[in-house]
Amino acid sequence: MTDIHSHILPCVDDGSGSMEESLLMLKAAAECGADVIAATPHFDSGKEYPGAYFETLADKLSSLRQETAFRHIRLAIVRGMEIMASERLPELLAEGLLWTLGGTDYFLVEFASDDDPDRCSRILRRCKQRGFLPIIAHPERYRFVRRAPQIAYEWCRSGYGLQINKGSLLGRFGEGARDVALRLISHGLAACVASDAHGAYRRTTDMREVRTLLNEEFGEDHADLLLERNPDRILAGKELRGFEPYPFI
Repeated sequence: MTDIHSHILPCVDDGSGSMEESLLMLKAAAECGADVIAATPHFDSGKEYPGAYFETLADKLSSLRQETAFRHIRLAIVRGMEIMASERLPELLAEGLLWTLGGTDYFLVEFASDDDPDRCSRILRRCKQRGFLPIIAHPERYRFVRRAPQIAYEWCRSGYGLQINKGSLLGRFGEGARDVALRLISHGLAACVASDAHGAYRRTTDMREVRTLLNEEFGEDHADLLLERNPDRILAGKELRGFEPYPFI
C-alpha cells in the first residue's frame, strides 16, 4: 500500500508534534501494510517563506529517514507538499521551488473550502500547461464541490487526479463529506485514497478500516486501484488508471 498524503514531518505544520510522534505514525503505517508514504507538509503558495525554509524541511526529512532506518521500520518516505493554491502556483512549480510528489510531475494541491471554482479550475489549467499534473486533495471537503459535484467530473476529464481522504469515507468529517466521497468513487472519479494523517492518535496513518470499507462497498479490485496501483503510478510519474467516469445528472 502507498499513502501519498500525510503530515509526518515533525514540528512543521499542524501534523506531528515531535520526532517520537512521527515514528509512531510511521510504525502504524508499516504495520497496516504500507510500503511507501509521502511526507506532504502544508505549504501556502500565496505566502512568502524564509530562504532557509526548504533547507529546514530537507533536514527534517533526512533526520526522519535516519530514525526510521535506526528503528527498523520498513517504510520508504518520499517527499511532497500539500500546496494551498494561489495564482503564483504555476510559476513556483515551473521554477522548481516546490516539492512535487516523489520528484515527479504530479503535485498535491488543496483549495479553501469556500474558494471560487472557476478560479480553482483556472489555476489547475495553468499548472497543466506548464507540464505539471495536479492531484487534488480531499475534493469531498470543499463546499463548492458538495454544491456542484459536476466540477469533479470536469476535473477528472481534464486529467487531474482526485485524492479522497480516509477520514471522509469513515464519516469523520461529517455526513456531507462522506456522501460526496462515496459518490465520487462510485462515479469513477477518484484516483486514490490517502490518510491525510495528522497524528499518532487522531487522523492516523492506519488504513485498515478504510480498506475494509472499500472492499465491502466497491470490491477488492477497486480498493487495490485506490490504495495501491494508482498511488504507485503517481510516485512513478505514470499515467493514472481507473474506471470509466460518468457525470452527475
